[in-house]
Amino acid sequence: MPIFSHYRLCSDCCRFKLLFVRFTQLFILFHQCTLHLWDDMKNYLILLLIFFSPLISQGQDKWDLKSCIAYGLKNHRSRNVYSNEQLAAQAKAKEALAAYLPSISINGSTDNNLKVQETIIPAGLFGPTDTRVAFTKKFTTTGTVQLDQTIYDQELITGLKANKYNSKLAALNVVANDETIIYNISTAYYQIFVYREQLEFLKANQKTYAQQLAISKLQVDKGVAMESDLNKIQVNYNNNQAEVVAAESNVTLSENQLKNAMGLALSAALNVDPSANELPPNLNLIPESNSFSESNRNEYQVAEVNTSLLDIDQKRSRAGILPKISFYGRYGGNGFGDKIGESFSTITDFSAIGLKLSMSLFDGFKRGAVYNQAHYKYLNSLENLNLDKEKYRLEYENARTKMLREQVNVENNRRNIELAESVFKSTDLQYQKGVTGLTEWLDAQNSINDAQNNYLNSLYNFYLARIDLEKANGTLTNFYSSL
Repeated sequence: MPIFSHYRLCSDCCRFKLLFVRFTQLFILFHQCTLHLWDDMKNYLILLLIFFSPLISQGQDKWDLKSCIAYGLKNHRSRNVYSNEQLAAQAKAKEALAAYLPSISINGSTDNNLKVQETIIPAGLFGPTDTRVAFTKKFTTTGTVQLDQTIYDQELITGLKANKYNSKLAALNVVANDETIIYNISTAYYQIFVYREQLEFLKANQKTYAQQLAISKLQVDKGVAMESDLNKIQVNYNNNQAEVVAAESNVTLSENQLKNAMGLALSAALNVDPSANELPPNLNLIPESNSFSESNRNEYQVAEVNTSLLDIDQKRSRAGILPKISFYGRYGGNGFGDKIGESFSTITDFSAIGLKLSMSLFDGFKRGAVYNQAHYKYLNSLENLNLDKEKYRLEYENARTKMLREQVNVENNRRNIELAESVFKSTDLQYQKGVTGLTEWLDAQNSINDAQNNYLNSLYNFYLARIDLEKANGTLTNFYSSL
């Protein structure tokens, strides 16, 4: 090989190695920059997640009344029961309609006549003596296919009208179940709020007792107060602490009750957080007395449907006396033989079509008795509808009156808390100055406790009266939609 060529080859190799090294260095530098950039971006994303995670968790974990009801209407197991009843009503309608559709039946049999029946032909027809004749053989095979179609049956036609009302009744039962879910969730939800309010009051009172207890201990240590006074405060503090424990337990029990009403697992977390339009209560929600209509009540609608079904029942009983006309078509075959195989190989076919008329002329007055029972049940149903109108009007007026009363009680008891707190502040100041005694101080604090309890009772009664009024007015679904 020439020296020049060898030198050129070496030069090319060196240049290639140099390019490879430069390329490797650039790749490493680019990779390091990318890693730094990714680390920066990753840190930035982590900061964003940390910043927004409370908002995300808050949106997922907080439950207001509307979300609780929405969950219950979707997940409570009773919904499956009434949905299945709707499907059962649809199946029942198909069953009733099937009686007016054509039906096809197939019948077949093979008989082994162990002793063939014989018939006697009197003497004189085929001979001077009686003749015994068998009109069949040892084996007989018969097969038929028959189509039946009802042409006219007024009792069946009248009964088909009940399908619409049965479907409507199943739908009304679904609505009634939804209203029950809304009512149970609402009452449990408001109970949680009232118990929480009670817990806040008790903790605030506990703080007051604890502060005074610490002051009294110092006074006893210095000899300026009697130990009996300290014991009185300690007793009130202990009682308050026991009430705090009971209130915390009541909150837990109420939350479990709400979970059950929602169809939520008891082990699931439930952070109830009232929305702004729920709490504090709006005391201007009393509807006018003339806004009531019994037709809004689901129970009244169900009674109307049942009345219609009883009317159909009495008409169907009367229609049973009318004739029934049906069409039939029959095709079949008979085979006879001394051996079982011959009864199949000798089958001869036959066919027939025709009309069939059936009518009951006398059934021992049974039809009239059945009709009278259905008729009187229908008349009683009409009377009960009128009674229900009055009963539902009474329930509405009572619920409305109760809500008006509780509205006044809530307002008065809320003001009483403010007055009791004002009296306590004055008494506490006088007690600290030594102007008044511990008995007056404890009485003032107990007045706050009584005012708080009265307010909480009236508050829960107000919420309960509100739900009862919506129920009495038949507007629980509208109440849920307006939340």
